Amino acid sequence: MRIAVINPNSTASMTAKIGRVAQAAARSDTEILALNPPDSPASIEGYYDEAMSLAPLLRTLQQQQDTGKVDAFVIACFDDTGLDAARCLTTAPVIGIGEAAYHMASLVANKFSVVTTLPRSIPALEHNLTRYGLISRCARVRAASVPVLELERAGSDAGLRIRAEIEAALREDQAEAIVLGCAGMADLADQLSAEYGVPVLDGVRCAVALAEAMVSIRLQTGKTGGYALPVLDKGEV
Repeated sequence: MRIAVINPNSTASMTAKIGRVAQAAARSDTEILALNPPDSPASIEGYYDEAMSLAPLLRTLQQQQDTGKVDAFVIACFDDTGLDAARCLTTAPVIGIGEAAYHMASLVANKFSVVTTLPRSIPALEHNLTRYGLISRCARVRAASVPVLELERAGSDAGLRIRAEIEAALREDQAEAIVLGCAGMADLADQLSAEYGVPVLDGVRCAVALAEAMVSIRLQTGKTGGYALPVLDKGEV
């Protein structure tokens, strides 16, 4: 099968990292196509960036949908940017990495904490947790005060700040698992899980696994209600 993993921001180095993590997590017969729009914000850090990234994201998804060669889509931004709109464009499964990580965390822990990048991201993540019915399973959403692009900079102390919040989550929140709240952290999960002895979940791998499962059992996105195909004028997306 082929899964298109779309990073809604325009930072190619992050997209390449996401693609490597996704391919490593995928089955041997799964092809990962890692993409990003060229005309999106360089990072998505709050509601404004999210809004500015929506049209480029949806155009990218539509282009891949039009090829007829993609079995499932992953939206690789932890805010689940444009997830509902993306589901309107295709019958294929569309998985957001935030939603995927939250659901998987709820299967391996009574309570989990989220460690994200900046404080401005906390309200959006809490809103999503409420929408998904999982806010009661989340002990706390924490911010490491790390700008997204710091995760791409050699020599950054981002890892130290992320670890400090994980330690606080285990000590103060009694969290039994940690969800990494940014696609740019995707390559840290295994190392952090080994260091702290608890499940550390990255949404990219969780979303790929769910996408593969859905394709395997032939689940498609429903089209009789809110996710009905839109009526589009030429050039609208």
